[in-house]
Amino acid sequence: MAHGTRAAPAGRRGASSTGPARTASTSNRQRLMRQDLVDLPTKNGVGASCVALPPGEWPTILEFLVQQFPAIARAEWAARMQRGDVLDAQGALLRPGTPYRPRARVYYYRDLPHEPRIPFDEAVIFQDEHLVVADKPHFLPVTPGGRYLQETLLVRLKRRLGIEALAPVHRIDRETAGLVLLAIRPETRDAYSALFRDRAVHKTYEAIAPFRSELPLPMVYRSRLVEGESFMTMREAPGEPNSETRIDVMERQGGLARYRLQPQTGRRHQLRVQMAALGMPIVNDQMYPTLQPEAAPGEAADYSRPLKLLAKSLAFVDPVTGLERRFESKLRLGFD
Repeated sequence: MAHGTRAAPAGRRGASSTGPARTASTSNRQRLMRQDLVDLPTKNGVGASCVALPPGEWPTILEFLVQQFPAIARAEWAARMQRGDVLDAQGALLRPGTPYRPRARVYYYRDLPHEPRIPFDEAVIFQDEHLVVADKPHFLPVTPGGRYLQETLLVRLKRRLGIEALAPVHRIDRETAGLVLLAIRPETRDAYSALFRDRAVHKTYEAIAPFRSELPLPMVYRSRLVEGESFMTMREAPGEPNSETRIDVMERQGGLARYRLQPQTGRRHQLRVQMAALGMPIVNDQMYPTLQPEAAPGEAADYSRPLKLLAKSLAFVDPVTGLERRFESKLRLGFD
C-alpha cells in the first residue's frame, strides 16, 4: 500500500517545504574542514582519498591501513607507499615504516588494475569558464566509488578536458542517463551547489513505465521516503511527506507510457520509489519494487536492459553570470 498523497489539479500545488536553514555552527565546521584539505594533484584524473587517523596504538601507518581496509593486501599498501601514492597533509611521502600519528590525515590514491570499460560514451553539450554540462549514458557512475574509478563521468571528463578542479554540483544515479552539471572553478562551485540545495533548479525527467488509466494525471504526488532495509535503497513510510513530484503523461504506446517527471525535492531514488508505489515501476528498474542481485565482481555486466529514466532538462538562473540557463539532453528513451 502506498503512503503517498495526491494533490489535484497539478496547477494548484501548494508551496513545498524548504527544510531547515543551515546554522552558523554548521557553516563554521564546513569552513574548517575545507581549510584542512591539502591541495594534491590528481593522478589519471583521480583525486586522492583521505582518512583521519583515530586515537590508537598501531606501530605504523601501514599497520593501520591494513586493518582499516582488509580488502587490500599488505603488499599492495606497501607497494603504494613505495611508489608515492600515500602522503600526509603536507604532501610528504609516507613509507611502510612511518610511525603512526593519531589525529593526522593520510591521503592515498586508489587503484583498480582490472576495471572493465563501460561501453557507452558521455557527451559535453555545454562548456564555458564556469560550467561543464554533460550528457551521461546509462550505467556510468558520476563519481568514483566501490568498483568504479576510471570508468566514471568525473574521471573521464577530467582526463578528456584537462580540468583537474572539475567537480559535480549534483548527482544522478549510475543507472540513470542524462544531464549532469559540473563546476570548473573551486571558488564558484558552492554557488552552483546552492542552486540544488535551495531547490532553485527546474528539473525535468522522462521515464518509460506502465500506463494506468485510472490515475488522474497530471498529478502531484507526495510521500515520505526513508532508508530501506537493503543497502542504499529507499522506501515509502507513513508520516509527513518529505518528497514531491509532478507526474504527467507525454505519450502512450501499447501498455506503456512516456512520463514527464518534475521532482520538487531531491531524495535518493525519489522518482523510482514513487513510480513503483503508484503501480508504475520504471521499465528495467533492478531495485524497485523488487531488489535484483547485482553482477558479482569479475562477472560480465548486462548492458542490454538500461533503466528507462532520463534526466532530460535543467533550467536555472546562473548565480555567477546572472544569465538564464536551460539545457536539454540529446538522449531519448525508446519503448523497446
